[in-house]
Amino acid sequence: MKLYCFGESGHSYKVALALELAGLDWEPVFVDFFNGITRGAEFREGVNEMGECPVLVDGETTLTQSGVIQQYLSDTYGKFGGSTPEEKREILRWQLWDNHKLSSNAGLCRFLMNFMPQDKRPAEVIAFLQGRLKAAYAVLDKHLEGRDWIVGESLTNADLTCCGYLYYPEPFGFDRKDYPNIDAWLSRLSAQPGWKHPYDLMPGNPSDRA
Repeated sequence: MKLYCFGESGHSYKVALALELAGLDWEPVFVDFFNGITRGAEFREGVNEMGECPVLVDGETTLTQSGVIQQYLSDTYGKFGGSTPEEKREILRWQLWDNHKLSSNAGLCRFLMNFMPQDKRPAEVIAFLQGRLKAAYAVLDKHLEGRDWIVGESLTNADLTCCGYLYYPEPFGFDRKDYPNIDAWLSRLSAQPGWKHPYDLMPGNPSDRA
């Protein structure tokens, strides 16, 4: 399998981490996002019309959107998809919540705070996003009280989607020590055999552009 991705992409990380923890045979294909590759006709016509990463190519199957790819990997290779219909629905519930409330806001806030020129960073937008993120962190931290994993008794796609941006070192208003249940959960996840930090798992790092 090939995964079109880049190290700074938390949505790509969700899929790369699923592939790695599942022990599947895959290789990353670096997408030079910061030089505009995803905005070009070649990428949009030949890789993903939406101009986004990740993109998974598995034989004749090409898929985009991290949640869709996670579900495909679970359906095809039997990992992280839950063991009962109830768990599968609950995993989907958290994937939808994450993409709306957590990852989308974290990704945008982190981009504005770290990858935009300093004189173009919109302070009011950043403050608004951080407010929404604090509410999301509180929901997740409360849910994880007394739990090892977000759904059920083992690691699932719910965990892999919600952690997507929370290991990155760049500031975006998240401090693990403020959320002890999230902190413990992230430590459990990073202790899993095969876990890797996003900058170790995928090509591309802010230091490349320093």
